[in-house]
Amino acid sequence: MIDISERAQQHFLRLIAQQGVDGLGIRLRVTSPGTPAADCELEFCESAELSGNEWTVECQGFNFYIEGDSARWLENATIDYEPSQTGGQLNIRAPKIKGDLPGMEAGLVERVRYVLDAEVNPRIAAHGGRVSLLEVDADGVVVLQFGGGCHGCGMVDVTLKHGVEKTLRERVPEITAVRDATDHKGGANPYYSKNEGKSAMG
Repeated sequence: MIDISERAQQHFLRLIAQQGVDGLGIRLRVTSPGTPAADCELEFCESAELSGNEWTVECQGFNFYIEGDSARWLENATIDYEPSQTGGQLNIRAPKIKGDLPGMEAGLVERVRYVLDAEVNPRIAAHGGRVSLLEVDADGVVVLQFGGGCHGCGMVDVTLKHGVEKTLRERVPEITAVRDATDHKGGANPYYSKNEGKSAMG
């Protein structure tokens, strides 16, 4: 069901040891499963806090619990820990938690919106950006509006061509083109300023 690497198990064991509580485990639950907003939440868990419907994965020195309702969304999921000089990064990959891309029977608009919410917006949210769908015309042209940190951003053409358009056309092959309808001259807080060509954040 879920593969927890040895590095991730060691990381969890270190965190548990810092808490100083006997028999402490880690519990994983999926929030908003089957939607583009789905995410994984980890928390410390004592055996008295278990509800009884959890799946238990026995790890080295501790138990890892998966909330019962979340289990079906975690098929082929992996947890790994990548150490680095700044402290490391825990990576949870759960390919099924957002559900599936709506099928061909779903409308073009619905499928484009799903890809934007599930894949595109989570990526550009790191820059404070967001993309909204304005329309899909009869010729398969998608018209988007960029907001937040993407509004007025000098890198928006690159984001549109190499990120957003590439992802959309891979997922929804009927799309013929992707256009940006945003007026970028009025961007109040762009992540990249066109004049300087560097991050406006620092």
